[in-house]
Amino acid sequence: MDVSRTLQESKSADQLNIVASTCEDVAFQKKGHKARTLTPEEAEKLTRDRALVSDFKQLKLEKEAQKNWDLFYKRNSTNFFKDRHWTTREFKDLKACREFEDEKLTILEAGCGVGNCLFPLLEEDLNIFTYACDFSPRAIEYVKKNPLYSTSRCKVFQCDLTEDDLLENVPADAVDVVMLIFVLSAIHPEKMHLVLQNIYKVLKPGRCVLFRDYGLYDHAMLRFKSGNKLGENFYVRQDGTRSYFFTDEFLSRLFVSAGYKQVSNDYVLRETVNRKEGLSVPRVFLQSKFQKPPRET
Repeated sequence: MDVSRTLQESKSADQLNIVASTCEDVAFQKKGHKARTLTPEEAEKLTRDRALVSDFKQLKLEKEAQKNWDLFYKRNSTNFFKDRHWTTREFKDLKACREFEDEKLTILEAGCGVGNCLFPLLEEDLNIFTYACDFSPRAIEYVKKNPLYSTSRCKVFQCDLTEDDLLENVPADAVDVVMLIFVLSAIHPEKMHLVLQNIYKVLKPGRCVLFRDYGLYDHAMLRFKSGNKLGENFYVRQDGTRSYFFTDEFLSRLFVSAGYKQVSNDYVLRETVNRKEGLSVPRVFLQSKFQKPPRET
């Protein structure tokens, strides 16, 4: 086997995934209850790529998950993801859940990265206070170095959502909206329920988690080479970070079993275009809303 060629192909696939995640133009976007239909070539590829990463390597990836994300931010600094100015457009609840226009809104961003969602929100809405946490200590350092960071408007802290109790930094039943955006996919499927149970404790009764993440048959899933599969719909990238691709049924079961009520749970199908690279790729996301049941009166 030509090892150098194999590594180069893996890097090329990662680069294409990066291009797919930073495409500039959206040719179309629609929401619906049906997943994307594979082409015959795509279906054949997924059928062929069944070999799983060894148990030894899987345990190593789990043990080194935080280190791998720290190295990711060391390599990319704050330059990898674009700022998410689309958040309030896609999630109307960020404003609609207020009774009064000038009402203070308390948000938890679970998995804030370097602040690509946090800071656009704080700029757009002066009546927001945000708790924000991330797995990576380096990411938290970048957030605190941002000129827009202010302790009067946000509290940022490092947290492993599968192990660290959010109540150490966030009061119980204190949060109006939890944002869980492109975060749960990076966590091992067997530990995802721990994240939802942790979040449940700080969310106000009757309030919601707003979710967006990778959906089944997203372009990034189809770009993985043989040898990168960890389990059903679960893959590892060249840099050791991992990604899960959700079905609406799996996500619904996950939230409902943790005590939430499903409000909405839709596939978002997009075709994104990068004119510079000459690429047009199908993106699939799940965009969902789950409510913590109100207290009985």
